Amino acid sequence: MTASEHLMFCYQCEQTAGCTGCMGRIGVCGKPADVARVQDELTGALIELACVADEDALPESTWQLAIECLFATMTNVNFDVDSLYDLLDRVRAEQGRAVFTHHPDSEVPIIADYDMNRIWDADEDVRSLKSLILFGIRGMAAYAYHALVLGFAKDEVNRFFIRALRALAADDLDAGELLALALEVGEKNLAVMEMLDRANTETYGVPEPTEVSLTVERGPFIVVSGHDLYDLQQLLEQTRGLGINVYTHGEMLPAHGYPRLKAYPHLKGNFGTAWQNQQKEFAGIPAPVLFTTNCLMPPRPSYVDRVYTTEVVSYPGLMHIDEERDFSPIIEQALELGGYPQDMPFAGINGGTTVTTGFGHDAVLAQADRIVEAVKTGAISRFFLVGGCDGARPGRNYYTEFVRQTPQDSIVLTLACGKYRFNDLDLGTVAGLPRLMDMGQCNDAFGAVQVALALAQAFACDVNELPLSFVLSWYEQKAVCILLTLLHLGVRGIRLGPTLPAFLSLNILSYLVEHYGIAPITTPEEDLQTILQS
Repeated sequence: MTASEHLMFCYQCEQTAGCTGCMGRIGVCGKPADVARVQDELTGALIELACVADEDALPESTWQLAIECLFATMTNVNFDVDSLYDLLDRVRAEQGRAVFTHHPDSEVPIIADYDMNRIWDADEDVRSLKSLILFGIRGMAAYAYHALVLGFAKDEVNRFFIRALRALAADDLDAGELLALALEVGEKNLAVMEMLDRANTETYGVPEPTEVSLTVERGPFIVVSGHDLYDLQQLLEQTRGLGINVYTHGEMLPAHGYPRLKAYPHLKGNFGTAWQNQQKEFAGIPAPVLFTTNCLMPPRPSYVDRVYTTEVVSYPGLMHIDEERDFSPIIEQALELGGYPQDMPFAGINGGTTVTTGFGHDAVLAQADRIVEAVKTGAISRFFLVGGCDGARPGRNYYTEFVRQTPQDSIVLTLACGKYRFNDLDLGTVAGLPRLMDMGQCNDAFGAVQVALALAQAFACDVNELPLSFVLSWYEQKAVCILLTLLHLGVRGIRLGPTLPAFLSLNILSYLVEHYGIAPITTPEEDLQTILQS
């Protein structure tokens, strides 16, 4: 049965049904079939736009719209058909304003009504590689969007989005050409993460290690989830002096490490744990919640009247804050609800009452001399990068146990929401350094790369020769573009879980295993034994 014969077809996230694809009335993420279909229609329209737009003479409106639309089609971002159709109308209008390249001798075809089933029903290796490219640029678009909000963009990246979309329409690219383009997604994503890192640090300062409370203090409060630091800053400005406390949630936790954000005294702490626990943790809380990026799950009746969205995030029936970012409705509701009558201590997954964040690459590399000396003397035996996306699929407690069992003379670097599986563990110190260092959001994988490259330079060796092991969890498309970045850099031996992507064909997976040593996670004990014996 082909994809076109199902009510929907979507296999872009880790939790996809049966590890093959969501094909019924609703996806595992809660996305209805009509939303999936319009997201495909929107992606097809972007491909049509790319086939007639001149990537070397792009109007600003073209690449900005492409970034916004790609972001909107990521998992757990937009569940609202009407807002997606609004984006589709804007793409159709943009097609009339784009700089056209087509002429009688052009090799680029004019494509009308591009049907995404041309990809979903293609040869399995072509489908696999084109999916890898599409999902990679979707994840990359999220990072580019956040940088753009802060006024940062790169022309080479903007042109690449159009070129990659155009390649999805080509029927004459072989596996080698598509694989090369997938690795180029990784290369361009590295540039995007570097740009976003610069945007964040120039705007909010260089992150510094900061202990964050998990206790919600009495009185009115607002919870902010997602990744966009600008939304958080604007909310902090508008709540200044009003007696309302602000708490981060999920991937917003690393905001506490930025000096210009933590300078706000009413940025108090972190609420709850990872994104997939929100339906339980938000039930009945006496406060509103703001979602800024791809962390939204369908809200339950116990708190649906207190959820707000902004930017490209949308869900039917929820109040949306437009680009003017007037947070008055949230502020008024926070004051009306009043918060808790007394301090409410919460705990992490493992019972901890505080977590520490802010170990960006600057903070880690400031200790480079100490780290190098400790490795040379044997005081530090190995580094583990254990991070990525969290999710609801059983088996993710693997990451908790893996970190718990790492040797006492090792250091665990982590980033993204996968850290919530273990970031409240007390692992102690080694060589005077914390054994567990939270480097930030998923986009801060750039920082982890910088640390790895700096250590390789210090030891005059290849990154793959370092005592450094990558143990990653994935859920959505930002994990895909980060994986492609690591492959672009030639990183080998990555362990990936809890399952392997459904969109990887057997041949493509075999290629990645043979050339990059990618392996699925097994058990903490087996994987640690293999790593430590290597």
